Amino acid sequence: MLLVVLVVALIGASISAAVLGTSRHVLPFGGGSGSSTVQADREAAMAATQQFVLRVNTYGPSLLDANGQMPVYRSRVKAVITPKFAVSFDQGVTVAEESVKSYGVDRTCAVYATGVEQIDADSAQVLVAGSFSETLKNKAGKRVSAGEPAPFRLRVSLDKIDGRWLVDDYQTVTS
Repeated sequence: MLLVVLVVALIGASISAAVLGTSRHVLPFGGGSGSSTVQADREAAMAATQQFVLRVNTYGPSLLDANGQMPVYRSRVKAVITPKFAVSFDQGVTVAEESVKSYGVDRTCAVYATGVEQIDADSAQVLVAGSFSETLKNKAGKRVSAGEPAPFRLRVSLDKIDGRWLVDDYQTVTS
């Protein structure tokens, strides 16, 4: 009798594990036909976020044109953001251009990690952690460090437009 109860319990646990694993996209269960699509969307959203963060935080004197603007920088960033976000980016990019023109700021960025906080068919929230480093020209014209790398954590909002994840906004995440 005890053996029959144990066998029934084992079969019930196996069925429950299979159902739960499949419905929650857990390996080694396939998760149905949508699991690979969901994972592909997650990876694409994280990749788009990483590209945005690297592009928006990497600029310097080599990108300045004769008018004191950075058209290559602008086009690189605009390639990964929504048209709506491009409007506010155009308003704020002049600060970066002025810092490069006036102080010779050269900024580089490193992304340590990204992770999807929330995702659905056409929008996502991705968390990203990294740091940026800056050098600038001192009074003697020599390039010097502006200090230790500055860490950051951001929550990036993305929209899927024509099958591509594009950044629509971002905000700093504090502890």
